[in-house]
Amino acid sequence: MKVFKSVAEGFREFTPKEKRNMIIYIVGIMLYKFGLEAFNGSIVALATNRYDYDAITSNTTAKTFERVGLLTGLNQAFQCVGSILIAPLIKRFPTKNVLSCAILVFGVFTAILLIVDAAMGGTFVPAAFREDHPEDDFSYYGDYNTDGMIPIYCVTGIAYGMVELIRRVIPRDIVGGNVQKLRRMDSLVHIFYEISGTAGAFCTALALIPSLGNNFSFIITPIFFTLASVVWFFISKLGFKAAKPEVLGHQPTYVKAVLGGFWLFFESIWTGMKLIFRCRKFVWLLPGYSIALYAHRYLENGIAPAVARRYFGNAAWSQIMVGGSNFGELLGAGFVFLFTNFITTPMPWLRLDSLMLLIVWYLPFWYPPMGQVKYAWIAAATFMPISFGWAAGDVSLAAYIQASLARVESQTTNVSALGAVMAFLYSTYIVIYAILSPVLGRYIDSVYNATGGSDGGNIHGAILNVAGVQFTVVSVLIMTSTFIPRGAFSLNPKMLSDEKLDTDVDIGLSEESGLDMQQEVKTESDGQERDVEAAGTEK
Repeated sequence: MKVFKSVAEGFREFTPKEKRNMIIYIVGIMLYKFGLEAFNGSIVALATNRYDYDAITSNTTAKTFERVGLLTGLNQAFQCVGSILIAPLIKRFPTKNVLSCAILVFGVFTAILLIVDAAMGGTFVPAAFREDHPEDDFSYYGDYNTDGMIPIYCVTGIAYGMVELIRRVIPRDIVGGNVQKLRRMDSLVHIFYEISGTAGAFCTALALIPSLGNNFSFIITPIFFTLASVVWFFISKLGFKAAKPEVLGHQPTYVKAVLGGFWLFFESIWTGMKLIFRCRKFVWLLPGYSIALYAHRYLENGIAPAVARRYFGNAAWSQIMVGGSNFGELLGAGFVFLFTNFITTPMPWLRLDSLMLLIVWYLPFWYPPMGQVKYAWIAAATFMPISFGWAAGDVSLAAYIQASLARVESQTTNVSALGAVMAFLYSTYIVIYAILSPVLGRYIDSVYNATGGSDGGNIHGAILNVAGVQFTVVSVLIMTSTFIPRGAFSLNPKMLSDEKLDTDVDIGLSEESGLDMQQEVKTESDGQERDVEAAGTEK
């Protein structure tokens, strides 16, 4: 009862304006997530089937997961560009306008793949295939080079990166810098986000793909993205005041537009990196956020498709596992919402996340029969606790980052401190994923081909390393990172780095508060004393 009483009291902390903006934001995020699950699930399954089909029809060695890894890895790399663009953009335009435009562009480019497939002779899945689809017959797909999906998917990655980063930044604009309010909002948003994501994943795997085929199952995505864009436009401006950066101010306008963009790009990276590595209070965020996010994404986009295609014989069933993962995220976000007053730092959740990653060790020793969907549901059930731990850590950690960085905004001139740090962390995760995904995919293919390929090959030896060994290393890194901040050694720390975050702050902080933060950096890192003093003198 005490838990639910605290929840009711928490709702009363939000002002009517904050509640209105939260409701609009949540409606938009649900539309976005449903369309996103239909798109991502369909594209990965489509690419998996097409590359397998290409190898069979041309009688060549399968390079399916190397190519799928390249496809998703490049998409992640282009997300890096989109995420970095956010830091300067949200200084110049209202965050909700940037968000609405990004999702609208995202919707337009998802429609291009539909148009290309239809123009090249693609059709909906034949009626005879809907009940019993032949394992290797995809002749109803459009007749185009499968590698042609890569540039289109890369462009969607730019918009994807912008949307994903903004949704990690905008909660601070909606409810301010109070960590309790941020944690409640982040967890509440994540709950509805994963309700929609779970429904979208199951709907895609069980209804859209069987009825329409992988090549047309994401036909709903442009529609849902457009609706999300319209809904998000009605969020208020959240006290936005356009910044007027002085970067290259003496140059002509068109030169400033080009060169200033490059300057701000690198300043975002540099600013985020300095804030992370100069201070013990933030350095642990790299493994705690970036590496943990990589493991979660690789579970859904790397391991799930490989298991679905090679263990079960049906690439579309990867979305069943993703649906189980999304449901685990829903439960994780719900627990953070309920226990926000009792678990006040991200550390217990991150430690749980690191332990749950070890569940994947059963996969290398599991030999389910082909073609039985119930085993996909079993795998989905095992993905739930893994994603429960990640989502609980992610929601709590996002609130911590938003609240902490709200107190250092005065340190940056041309870019948002929060935007820069999130861009650096998100970009680090993307670089890791972009490098490892195709490499690990190639390794999975090599094991499959070495054990017989389409004539009976298996990938259990590869899963032992890419799942069991890799996730054990990630687990150790995350667990170790949770003991770095001051005050983090207790089982359930009440405060990190002696910083009280459960009070509201003005987003436009004063110069004095910026100097206080600089003094804190000076105290924690003696090697940076001259930089801090110089910055104080300049102010």
